Amino acid sequence: MTAPSAAEPLVEIRDLHVAFPQFEGTVHAVRGVSLHLAPGESLGIVGESGSGKSVSCMAVMRLLRSPPAQISADRLALEGIDVMAAGKDDLTRLRGRAAAMIFQDPMTAFDPVFTIGQQIAETLRLHREMGRRAARDEALNLLRRVEIRNPEAVLESYPHQLSGGMLQRAMIAMALSCHPRVLFADEPTTALDVTVQAQILQLIKDLQAELGMGLIMVTHDMGVVAETVDRVVVMYGGQVMEQAGVIDIFERPAHPYTRALLASIPGQEGGRRRLTEIPGGSPDPSDPPGGCPFHPRCPEADARCAAEAPPLLTGADGRQTACWRVTP
Repeated sequence: MTAPSAAEPLVEIRDLHVAFPQFEGTVHAVRGVSLHLAPGESLGIVGESGSGKSVSCMAVMRLLRSPPAQISADRLALEGIDVMAAGKDDLTRLRGRAAAMIFQDPMTAFDPVFTIGQQIAETLRLHREMGRRAARDEALNLLRRVEIRNPEAVLESYPHQLSGGMLQRAMIAMALSCHPRVLFADEPTTALDVTVQAQILQLIKDLQAELGMGLIMVTHDMGVVAETVDRVVVMYGGQVMEQAGVIDIFERPAHPYTRALLASIPGQEGGRRRLTEIPGGSPDPSDPPGGCPFHPRCPEADARCAAEAPPLLTGADGRQTACWRVTP
């Protein structure tokens, strides 16, 4: 495994396609996604459920079982290392040390028959080659680091004995145990109440700043994006619709889908106001529409949008947009 160059991005995805053959037809979950993450940068990937956000991240970490997943890409790399060509031992070294993931549902991500301490310690022993005692002590330190109260008790607890917020903190501790250079956070605040959500997001931001990690935040919550990232990738129907800095996305959204997402955020001004919604539903990944995937729901679509898929073009300011109605 070749050492990465200092100029290499932490994460590089070029023309990624992921499909899942089924009896009813092939599900095209990701269709030509390209994105990158620079060292120390935070990137948000947003879009409705089924847009391919999580699958793209799991593909670059090689967490999708293949078969059945069919994965192809011009480039799929972590720290400059081609994960498509990496062997099993190389992938084991990359996961944990180069990249780690906070999964959406911590209750299903932890093994229910082992304590939290056993599971964190196992990671430390595998990746950092610690002895049993040293691994246990480090697991305790990690739980303290993520601000868990009474970490000694949590260390000896089983997953079902902890609340959702506590489990999410324990998962962050496990993800940070090997000092990864990039952290994938896949809907890290799902099913948490607002107060705990704010605490988890602040914890992730503080740890990123302290450790100098890159961060990819996968979410459908535009509020989370506004608070945590530098740059935003907007996905729909397995494709990238728009990519720009977070301020540009919120103040000057270019793609009709991005504007629709922002318009559907409940207002904060108070009083009665009809909630804006995007008409229709997400495209069927086993039978995606021709042309632009958003055209059946887009109020600005014309015949060309239905017939031809727009390319993802880069403007002079670095913004990328895939729309015939937008001039880069």
